[in-house]
Amino acid sequence: MQTRRVALLAIIGAVVFWGLSFISIKIAVAVLPPMTLGAFRFFLGTILLFFIKGRLAPEEHLVTEDIPYLAGAGLIGVTAYFFFENNGVARVSASEASIIIAAIPVLAMLMERFLPPRQPLHLRRWAGAALSMFGVYLVVLPSLPAAGPLKTASDPIGYLFMFGAALSWVGYAILTQGLSAKRSRIYIVFWQSVFGFLGFLPFAFFEHPAWEHLTWSVLAHVAYLGIFCSALGYWFYVYALQHLGVGTSSVFINLIPVVTVVAGFIVLQERLAALQWWGALAVISGVYLATLQGLPVSLPFKRKGKT
Repeated sequence: MQTRRVALLAIIGAVVFWGLSFISIKIAVAVLPPMTLGAFRFFLGTILLFFIKGRLAPEEHLVTEDIPYLAGAGLIGVTAYFFFENNGVARVSASEASIIIAAIPVLAMLMERFLPPRQPLHLRRWAGAALSMFGVYLVVLPSLPAAGPLKTASDPIGYLFMFGAALSWVGYAILTQGLSAKRSRIYIVFWQSVFGFLGFLPFAFFEHPAWEHLTWSVLAHVAYLGIFCSALGYWFYVYALQHLGVGTSSVFINLIPVVTVVAGFIVLQERLAALQWWGALAVISGVYLATLQGLPVSLPFKRKGKT
């Protein structure tokens, strides 16, 4: 019972860390260019992950045959992901960005359906995917040129960046899937972070002329992103997965946009249009419906295992 309570606290901590990350990105990216922010963040995160790995899996050393998968996943799931996310958050509100990213489980599920080996889906999961995508449409709609009186200040290009981030994460998940069966999670995330950090460096070098005056406040947000979001958040999430399982952990992860929207309202005075509130509800409900496991469904579809 005590272990379960600690696991619940761990997953709640991870959700809060990751939900608030969009606020810190929004503040930091106004001063630091996107790839420089990523480099600083993962420099700090990788250092802390090194010590965490030394505690959890000291016997696991880098295996040569893993390098293509770790490097590919690091460049796609870290370098490319945060290129898109940081540029997206710079153009749309933190709340909107978080809602778009919340649809990642649905995109991953659809990718599994259409890429070999194709995975059959229950009708419930199709319905969840459709509801989630409709919710994303409602969130984006007020920023489009024809929105009329519903028009928001968000740049539509920012949504394209956020979709790029979501697709990058799906690519990362595909590359990581083969390693997860034979390597520890901390081994995987540490080396992916190393390769992802190295991927930031050339871009950060060319961004140097665009660096603005760094304040202690901005540095604090960068430190928060590196230490709490890139390192501790993952560590907490892994602990929760081990003791709560994928299903329960996923339910909590779906609450990340809620944390972001509340924090965006308090810290950044962000406001969602009424239509976007409905869109947020549809996204979260759709992801929950699509990823919920264990419900009996009397349909002629083969049940898929863990997602």
